Amino acid sequence: MNLEAMDPNQYDTQLEQKRLKLEQAFARFTPPVLEVFPSVQKHYRMRAEFRVWHDGDDLYYYMFDQQQQAKVRCDQFLPASALINQLMPVLMNELRPNSILRHKLFQVDFLSTLSGEILVSLLYHKQLDDNWLNETKALKQRLEKEFKVDIIGRARKQKFVLDRDFVIERLQVNQQEYIYKQVENSFTQPNAQVATKMLEWAIDCTRDSSGDLLELYCGNGNFSIALAQNFTKVLATELAKPSVDSAQYNIKQNGTENLQIIRMSAEEFTQAMTGERSFKRLEGIDLKSYDCNTIFVDPPRAGLDPETVNLVQGYDSILYISCNPQTLADNLEQLSQTHEIKRFALFDQFPYTDHMEAGVLLERIK
Repeated sequence: MNLEAMDPNQYDTQLEQKRLKLEQAFARFTPPVLEVFPSVQKHYRMRAEFRVWHDGDDLYYYMFDQQQQAKVRCDQFLPASALINQLMPVLMNELRPNSILRHKLFQVDFLSTLSGEILVSLLYHKQLDDNWLNETKALKQRLEKEFKVDIIGRARKQKFVLDRDFVIERLQVNQQEYIYKQVENSFTQPNAQVATKMLEWAIDCTRDSSGDLLELYCGNGNFSIALAQNFTKVLATELAKPSVDSAQYNIKQNGTENLQIIRMSAEEFTQAMTGERSFKRLEGIDLKSYDCNTIFVDPPRAGLDPETVNLVQGYDSILYISCNPQTLADNLEQLSQTHEIKRFALFDQFPYTDHMEAGVLLERIK
């Protein structure tokens, strides 16, 4: 991470550079005008991870600055949420004089929410025992006077959870509140304000849809729950068990009655749809009862594999969110043979970095 680049005064210039870069990279697909969704300029990251440096009696958070090729002390961190920045010094003041809690501590992770909940993970190069547990329980009681906080302790083959290993986020999307359970070490959108804009954009893109929706890589149901209002039924897939469990919780909490989650990878679902393989996990689910005209994909950085691109190409409407514009462009080389881009968006999830989140809505060429 280049800490020197994090200058709010330079944000607009950096965002404009991203806009130009993305437009140039996709010009060959003749997309419509790029819709740009900026981030707030500071306190935008709901997650942050810090290494811990021991210097005699002192103890502090640090990050490694790639530009300077050096570790940089982080008593505060501009990208991290206001809640993380509030807790950082309070927690460190508790850890610094406590020989049990600071011994062999090498990393502290924070997961926060806009709704005011925060989760702290303390990572150790030692085995955790009852003394550590007692000290941490006392620490949690002190912190709870000011914060709605939970604490996790991790060491090799150990995980101690004090009450909960998740937070509950509440997002206001088009004046409607959505509830999302977010579990430690499971994927969640890091920039909650931009994530809200992504949900609103996806809802707008699919507002006039007919039939059902198929979603691959649904995670904790982040998009599928919000999009369900625009479809008769939604069928979604996700492989990671913690994410599936969270999705089921979120479906119930949001009262989404027309959404079915299947625990399988996009590749496995493709094999099921083509008849290449059968899966016990699909028993009792009538895939033929779904009339999916629209497919939504938000794949990992590697993009869609060739078989899944073939599957996706069979749908009239394709909504594609990408955290890697290069693999999105690679997939569009094939998808653009049958579909054309109707909406094109840049979501600045990661200010002050080269990373870009892109969205495209494709419709079958008639």
